Amino acid sequence: MPVIFREKGYEFSFYMFDLNEPIHVHVRKGRSQAKFWVSPIAVAWTRGYRAHELTEIERIIRENEETIHDIWRRENDKRQ
Repeated sequence: MPVIFREKGYEFSFYMFDLNEPIHVHVRKGRSQAKFWVSPIAVAWTRGYRAHELTEIERIIRENEETIHDIWRRENDKRQ
């Protein structure tokens, strides 16, 4: 599970076996987890996060959307 980046205690990553799905990130902080679709940004599922934390995570994804896309494509290209 490559870590894309860390910000404000959140760890943004993806699973290599998920690369056939639309672009998304998994987010962890402590025992909380979530999966966010990136284009458009939306919560796929969440466990343990409060509403204000989900809003903050969405903001972080929006600010790093280009980086997420670039890393996703690069990792996907490696698999082919």
